[in-house]
Amino acid sequence: MGKINSFPRTFWVANGIELFERWAWYGFFMLFANYLTGSSDLGGLEFTQSQKGLIMGVGTGILYFLPVLTGAIADRYGYKKVLFISFLVYATAFVLLPHFKSFPAVFAMYLYLAVGAALFKPVISATIAKTTHEGNASIGFGIFYMMVNIGAFFGPVVTLLFKDNYQSVFYISAGIVLINLLLLFLYKEPGRDQQEAVQESLGATFGKIFRNMGSIFKDWKFILFLLIAAGFWTMYNQLFYMLPVFITQWVDTSVLYDFFARTIPFISQHYSPAPGVLDSEFVVNFDAMYIILFQILVSSIVMRMRPLRSMVTGFLVCTIGMALTLASQNVLFTLAAILIFALGEMAGSPKITEYIGSIAPADKKALYMGYSFIPVFLGNVAAGFISGNVYQAMADKVTLVRDYVARQGLSIPDGLSQNEYFSTVASQMGLSDRQLTDTLWELYSPSGMWIVIAAIGLTATVLLFLYDRLLNKQTV
Repeated sequence: MGKINSFPRTFWVANGIELFERWAWYGFFMLFANYLTGSSDLGGLEFTQSQKGLIMGVGTGILYFLPVLTGAIADRYGYKKVLFISFLVYATAFVLLPHFKSFPAVFAMYLYLAVGAALFKPVISATIAKTTHEGNASIGFGIFYMMVNIGAFFGPVVTLLFKDNYQSVFYISAGIVLINLLLLFLYKEPGRDQQEAVQESLGATFGKIFRNMGSIFKDWKFILFLLIAAGFWTMYNQLFYMLPVFITQWVDTSVLYDFFARTIPFISQHYSPAPGVLDSEFVVNFDAMYIILFQILVSSIVMRMRPLRSMVTGFLVCTIGMALTLASQNVLFTLAAILIFALGEMAGSPKITEYIGSIAPADKKALYMGYSFIPVFLGNVAAGFISGNVYQAMADKVTLVRDYVARQGLSIPDGLSQNEYFSTVASQMGLSDRQLTDTLWELYSPSGMWIVIAAIGLTATVLLFLYDRLLNKQTV
């Protein structure tokens, strides 16, 4: 209790802001892949998987690249001002995004939204760092990580209730973000070293940032680690980029739907796009629930492990879990695989930051931590390609059913939505929609995507294991 009381008010305000920001972000982001690629009769834009991958991969990648610059802006002009601008960008982007339907316009609006997030990220992390000290930093960042996951869990739980109208989903996220404008009145600017920022222009500050980036690239061990970690983030991001689409297209959720219909009818009534079907985002959201339930237990197990060893273990378990989510049409199998993935995520992901801090030179710790965005940036871009071009070629049901139509020589009318097209094909073949899905599953084996994910994850795991063994004497 003493450590809890040791945190200043700004620490708790910052954690509240983080909770609502993550609530708003995941409230839309968990639904974003299906919004971009979903059938128009359900409010989707019917973009191709490749277009979805480009928007989400490049856009989110830029989001994680920009903080190295936006952090400098915040240091110069003040955290509170930058947070205010961030929330305005967030809110306007959420309000405007559902009104754009073309690929270029949606892409541009998502980039605008990414700028808002990029302004936010370095400020809130710096606030937590500046309102904790060596004696309470561990529990302080633990509380912060818990806020992230609480927001990530409740965001989709709320917005999925309004999925029948995607415009409402974005408006809800805008409203949640605006709550932070109220919390900003309680936010007190933490101490900043402004002397150097005042003496030089912002352009000079940016120039120094890029020169520092050049010096970072001279540390080959650090760069090697970042590249290996990028493999982990490539695999991890499939939780948002690929898995919701895969579940929507291929997984039979009727068993879970029937369970909730008997035990918690509210869920089957409000998290279902059709009778016997659960929203894929509701299923994927079990990952956040698992983290809330088990993070303390997993952290207590791995806290005494060296960061690299914990990461190797976490990467391997994550690989197994994510690969298995794509291997079956049985939703219970999917839930078990998500649990495996979550356990690996809890063991490996938090240790990445800890390890970077441990290998950074004493006089460059802040610099090294600032460039820890590189694997997240690369992982998002690569994840976009895998969930886009690769998924479209190997597992996209829309692509595969059109190939099936060509093989069978069927004549399907033009102008149909994705769902209407699929149902028409099923009708002409004398099959139900579920039976046609099973037929395509057997004929095209879309579950082969698990091999791609396993290859990425195992490569990152093996390389990290070798990195640990070969550089063991030089690392912690």
